Amino acid sequence: MTSQLIKSLYYVLDNPDFNKDCISGGQLKSKEWLVKKVEEYCPDLGIVFLCAGWYATLATMLFESNVLVTKIRSFDIDPKVWEIAEIFNTELVSNAWKFKASTQDIMDIDYTEHTYDTIKPGGEVTSVNREVPNTIVNTSCEHIENWSDWWNKIPKGKLCILQSNDYKELPEHINCVDNVDHFKSIAPMTTYLYGGDLILGKYTRYMIIGIK
Repeated sequence: MTSQLIKSLYYVLDNPDFNKDCISGGQLKSKEWLVKKVEEYCPDLGIVFLCAGWYATLATMLFESNVLVTKIRSFDIDPKVWEIAEIFNTELVSNAWKFKASTQDIMDIDYTEHTYDTIKPGGEVTSVNREVPNTIVNTSCEHIENWSDWWNKIPKGKLCILQSNDYKELPEHINCVDNVDHFKSIAPMTTYLYGGDLILGKYTRYMIIGIK
């Protein structure tokens, strides 16, 4: 079966706002690694909040895996990415909003129960009321300014799946980590289910999975 990611590329490649880095080897390998470890350590995610979700290619991969997912909500501060995210996940958007992308600063999310605005296919703004996530996913931790402020917003007891890297050469990478232990020190959890690294040439990707 052909992945929805491949089917959707036809519709996004000519979009001037589309950043092809989302389908680079490093990006795809990092997300494949995440899916594999989630299948092994926590295969039921419930309702997922994907923070700094970008084009949400991870959402497609999770729904096409053996992981149980109720629905995924992707939030990103960049207003240019939600439409592309919904193209990549078009079948999930059409299926009673199993996936939905919205423009929002992740610092403004209530991770206890969240009410927010999103855009319907016809362009109408509508409110989504009091969604409660079971799982928080952030694969862009290296980009997060005021990291401790964001991490402190996550309630105890939430399943958290986090990725960062040591690629400090990029100016936008303001929250890199040096190793898994360093990552754990800035994201303390009551239970760690997994911690590991993935060597990707120019940099190493680090991931921790656990219960805050």
